[in-house]
Amino acid sequence: MAVLSLHCVALADDPKGTFTDGTFKDSQLFPGTERQYSVYIPPQYRSDQPVKLMVFMDGKNYRKQGGSFDVPAVFDRLIEEKAMPVTVAVFVNPGTVTASMPGTKNRSNRSFEYDSLGDRYAKFLTTEFLPVALEGVNVSTAPADRAVCGISSGGIAAFTVAWQMPEQFGKVISHIGSYTNIRGGWAYPGLVRKTKNDPKPIKVYLQEGKDDLSNLHGNWPLANQDLAAALQFAGYPYKLVMTDGGHSGKYAGQEFPNALRWLWDDSAESDNVPSPATKPKWQPHPDAIARDSVPTGKVIEMPEFESKVFAGTTRKWAVYVPDQYKADQPAALMIFQDGERMRDTNGRWRIPTVFDNLIAGGEMPPTIAVFIDPGHEIAKPRRGNKSSNRSFEYDSLGDRYSRFLLDEIIPEVSQQYNLSSDPKMRAIGGSSSGAICAFTAAWEHPDQFGKVFSSVGSFTNLRGGDVYASLIRKTEPKPIRVYMADTSGDVDNAFGSWPWANQRVASSLKYMGYDSRLDWAEGYAHNADYGSSRFPDAMRWLWRNEDHNPVIDTSDDLGGDLTLLNLLVPGKTWEVVAENIGFADAPCTDDQGNFYYCDMKAPAVYRVDAVSGKSSVIATESVSGLEFGPDGVLYACQGSKDRVISIDPNNGDVAVVASGVKPNDMAVTADGWILITETRDHKVTRIDPKNGDVATADLGIQRPNGIAISPDGGTLAVSDYGGPSTWTFRISEGGELDAKMPSMPMRLAIDPEGEFNFNQPPPYQTASRGDGMAVDHIGRYYVTSEVGVQVFDPTGRPCGVLPKPDSSQPLTSCILAGPDHSYLYVTNGTTIFRRPLTVTKP
Repeated sequence: MAVLSLHCVALADDPKGTFTDGTFKDSQLFPGTERQYSVYIPPQYRSDQPVKLMVFMDGKNYRKQGGSFDVPAVFDRLIEEKAMPVTVAVFVNPGTVTASMPGTKNRSNRSFEYDSLGDRYAKFLTTEFLPVALEGVNVSTAPADRAVCGISSGGIAAFTVAWQMPEQFGKVISHIGSYTNIRGGWAYPGLVRKTKNDPKPIKVYLQEGKDDLSNLHGNWPLANQDLAAALQFAGYPYKLVMTDGGHSGKYAGQEFPNALRWLWDDSAESDNVPSPATKPKWQPHPDAIARDSVPTGKVIEMPEFESKVFAGTTRKWAVYVPDQYKADQPAALMIFQDGERMRDTNGRWRIPTVFDNLIAGGEMPPTIAVFIDPGHEIAKPRRGNKSSNRSFEYDSLGDRYSRFLLDEIIPEVSQQYNLSSDPKMRAIGGSSSGAICAFTAAWEHPDQFGKVFSSVGSFTNLRGGDVYASLIRKTEPKPIRVYMADTSGDVDNAFGSWPWANQRVASSLKYMGYDSRLDWAEGYAHNADYGSSRFPDAMRWLWRNEDHNPVIDTSDDLGGDLTLLNLLVPGKTWEVVAENIGFADAPCTDDQGNFYYCDMKAPAVYRVDAVSGKSSVIATESVSGLEFGPDGVLYACQGSKDRVISIDPNNGDVAVVASGVKPNDMAVTADGWILITETRDHKVTRIDPKNGDVATADLGIQRPNGIAISPDGGTLAVSDYGGPSTWTFRISEGGELDAKMPSMPMRLAIDPEGEFNFNQPPPYQTASRGDGMAVDHIGRYYVTSEVGVQVFDPTGRPCGVLPKPDSSQPLTSCILAGPDHSYLYVTNGTTIFRRPLTVTKP
C-alpha cells in the first residue's frame, strides 16, 4: 500500500523536475515494515516514450538537496548536457518495523534487507514496490536501461539486486559497498569468478575510499578491491575508483557525475589492471646454507603411512631430529605439509638446514620436524597430483586433517620421541594449499597447535577457504601466533586472488589482536621464492620467547557495531560454576542477579546466590525453561508432564498454569503473557496465565526452541534448532505476534561426513541447533548452538561466536546473571560455566 503526495520542487533555476513522495506499507516479503520513498521525474520526461530508470537505496541520502549526491540536480545537469539519457530516479529508504505496544521502539530493518544475500530484496523491488511507486510512469523494461545504486550496505544491496535479477537491472553503482561479513557479503568475489564462462549481463561501477573501515565486519578497501579483481577475471564491464576518504559519501558524491557518465556510456572502457611483472632473482637466505661448525640433525624417512582418517590413502613422510634432542627433555614439534619438497636441502626451503642453524644459535628450541606429503590413493598408480588427495586434505575446512595428525601421525612420532604437549611448543606450516591446511589445523585445535607458518596461503575458494577473513573477525580470538608471507605477483585465477585473500586474512588477524605478521613484497609469483627467502626470519619471529600484548583498535567500528573485542574482558575466560550435573538446562535470573538452573536428571531446580555463590535447592522438579514474570512469579516449562507450572522459590510449591502443551522454553511479555516454544509441533504458543487459556501465536518454524524478548519488550526472538536462522517477531499487546522474519543468520557447523567438493563451500549442516538464548540490556542476543554462543546486535547482525567451553557436551542455554548481571552463564551438558562480560544491567 502506498500513501502518495504530488508536488513540484524547484531544484535550482529552470528546468524543474517533479517529485512524488509516498509511504509504502504491507510488504509480504518484509512484513510489518513501512518505508518512505520519492520518485523524481526530470523535466525532459515524456509519457509517450519509455525512459531509463535508476533506483537508489537509502534514498534520502541521494535525494537531499545540497547533500553529497543531490541526485536530482546532477540528473538535470547531465541530462541537459546529454551525458546521460532521460532517467527517472526512485529513492527508496529501508523499512522500519514500527512499534505496536506502548513503551516499545521502532526497529530498523535496513541490515536484513540490504546486507542479506539472496533474492528477497530484489523480489521486493520488482514485485511489490516498483509497480506501486512507478504507477503511471513509462519506464523501459530493458535491463540495460535500468540501474540500481546504493552506498555502504545499500551498495551491496544494489549489487545483490542486479546479481539476482540481471533480467531486470543491468547497471550498478556501488559506493563504499559493504562486501564484508555483515551478513555474508564476503562471498561475492568467489561467486563472481565462478561465472567466467557465463558472466551475468551487468555493468558495475565501484567507488571506495582508501581509508574506509576495518572493523568487526571486515576491511572495506580490501573487500572492494577483491571484488574488482573478480569482476576483471570473469570479464565483466566494471570500473573501480579508489578515492580519498573513508566511510562517508563526501568523495563518492564528488565522483558521482563521472560514475553516471561511465555507467550510461555504452562505449566506456572497463578497468584492466595488469599483473605485476617483477620477478626478483632468488637467492638462498644465509641461514639456509649449511655451516661446517653447526651440528647436523638427522632426517629419517619413515615407512609409508596408510591412514584410517583418509581411508584408502598412503603417503610418504619423514622426521627431522636435531642434534640437540635429548630424550629426557620434551622437544618442540613442527609439522610441514608437502614435506618432501620442504625438506629438500637443495631446493628452495631447505628446512633441515635452517633448523640446524637456528637451533644451534639458540634462536629456536630443539624442534622435531615432521615432513608429511599428501595422501595418494593406494588403488591407483602414483602419477604426480593426478592420484593425489592433496586438495581434499589441504583445502577442506573442518577438523578432518587435524584429526589425522592428532590421532595418527603425532602418536606415531611420540612412540619414538619425547614431544612437548604445550601448544606454544607446537607449530604447523606450509605453502599454498599446505598453508591454509596449517591454519585450519591450528584454528580447529588451538589447544594443540599454537604457531602457524603460511606462505602464499590459499585462503581462496578452492574449497571454501575464502571465509576465513570473515570468521576470524567474528570468533573469540584463539591463542595462536600466525606468520604469513605473500606478494603482489601471487596467482589470480578461477578460485580467487591470492594477494587480496592473504591481505584480508592478515587484516582480520590484526584487527582481532592476534600475534600475527604479514611479510609482503611486490612482484614474484605463486612459488617458494619469496616465502623461502623469509623463512629463517619467520622462524625467529614465530619461535621468539616473548609474550604478546594485543593491540586493539576498534575506532573503525561505528556506533551500532558491537564487536566481541568490546564485549569480552581481557584475560578472562570460562570458569566452572557447577559440575558433575546429570543434565543442565533452564538457566534463569532474578532482579538481584541470582542464578537459577535445573539438573533435569536429579531432578532439582537450584538457586545460586549472586554474591556468595552458595547453591540451594528450591524445587525437586525437572524443567527445561525457567522465567520470572513481571509479577515476580517463577514460571517453568515441564514438557514431560505436558504443562507449564509456577514454582514458589521460597518453599518449592508447584501450581499448574496451563496443561495440554509440550513446552520447551519460554518468555514472558511485559504485560504478563507467557510465550512458549513447542518444538515438536513447530509452533510458538501463547498462554494467558490468569486462566490457562492456550492459543497458537505462530506456526512454521522448523524446530522452535530458545525464546527471548528485547529489553523494550517489543521484539521476540525464537531460535530454530532445525534450521539456519533465528527469527524475530513484533510483539503487540496481549502477546500477539507478527512481522515474522528470519533476521539472524546462524553460523552453521561443518558436517564432517559431508561431501567436500572442489570450488564449493564446505558441507555445512542445515540445522544450527539453535537452543536457549539470553538478551542483555542494550538488546544483544546470545543464542546457544552447535558451534557455541552466537551473539547478535539488536538488528540481527552477527557480532561473533564464543566457542563451547566443553566441546564434547551439548550447549543448551544461557543467561546473564551474577553481580550486575555482568556474567554470561551457560549450561553445557554436565557442567555450568560463566564468564564476565562488559555488560552491566542498569
